[in-house]
Amino acid sequence: MSFTIEEKGRPNTQEYRVYFKNSEGKYISPFHDVPIYANEAENIFHAIVEVPRWTNAKMEIATKDPLNPLKQDVKKGNLRYVANVFPHKGYIWNYGAIPQTWEDPNHKDSDTGCCGDNDPIDICDIGNKVCSRGEVIKVKVLGTLALIDEGETDWKVIVINTEDPEAGSFNNIDDVRRLKPGYLEATVDWFKRYKVPDGKPENQFAFNGEFKDRDFAIETVKSTNEFWKALIAKMTNAGELNWHVLLEMKNLFQVQLTNGSTMTSEKIQPGWKQEICEVFPHPSFLDSCGFDVSWLLHITFTCLVVQPSLADVGFLKSRSHESSHYFLSFNLMGN
Repeated sequence: MSFTIEEKGRPNTQEYRVYFKNSEGKYISPFHDVPIYANEAENIFHAIVEVPRWTNAKMEIATKDPLNPLKQDVKKGNLRYVANVFPHKGYIWNYGAIPQTWEDPNHKDSDTGCCGDNDPIDICDIGNKVCSRGEVIKVKVLGTLALIDEGETDWKVIVINTEDPEAGSFNNIDDVRRLKPGYLEATVDWFKRYKVPDGKPENQFAFNGEFKDRDFAIETVKSTNEFWKALIAKMTNAGELNWHVLLEMKNLFQVQLTNGSTMTSEKIQPGWKQEICEVFPHPSFLDSCGFDVSWLLHITFTCLVVQPSLADVGFLKSRSHESSHYFLSFNLMGN
């Protein structure tokens, strides 16, 4: 299984995005469509590299945007950069997230006493390679740190890239202490102080800042995968998260235009224009997933138009819902 990226816009601008594609060249969501496991039997996970080591731009998976591209975080209208907190330079690991996980903001963790931060679970890759932004790597879980960030549980899972030459020597958090002395202490120090230059207080930790071992960390990752499953099944209030699995849209939705023509979901990809539309799922999709349609009145979804013939369409608007069918109807209107 392989993945590629496609960059849109210029780095260090608010318009910059990094989109993901699968091996067939189709756009996918790094949040929802990249499998959590690279090898489930051996507990090898996929991880999305958001921020390469030694860099400062605070890139993240845009959980509220269609296709969930990487984008730079913005605070009060300004792009966010992590300060160089002495003696550190930028992020001190390859930093990213494990796909198909979600730290539920409605669930109070029994260990930390705080709710989740509404994001995929974070990873810190301690391998020697400086990865690329958007790189999908396979990682071995070694342990985890329970950061309490502004009152929210924000797990930081310590991992190593399985392609690292030293990966075979690392199997638990104690191996990091033994083979990379000072690295775990630097990790706690970094997370404790990285927001201080922005005028915020030092962060706190559960377990007195002690790292939990591999088994605890793996169970934590698996629990966030269960929260993610509940999220996409709409069993949990997802807030503003764009939760729909875009990869599963193929042949599941049909767009009936007012001129009688149809447009399949395969043509809905990043590009020309974006508009908010209402989408009603194809019955076969509901049947295949075993969903109860009683709760599913509609899904709000951003339509990204790429067809040249539609490039001049200024607005796409859904008709009123008709309970007799689950297809999406558009009215085409001028600019």
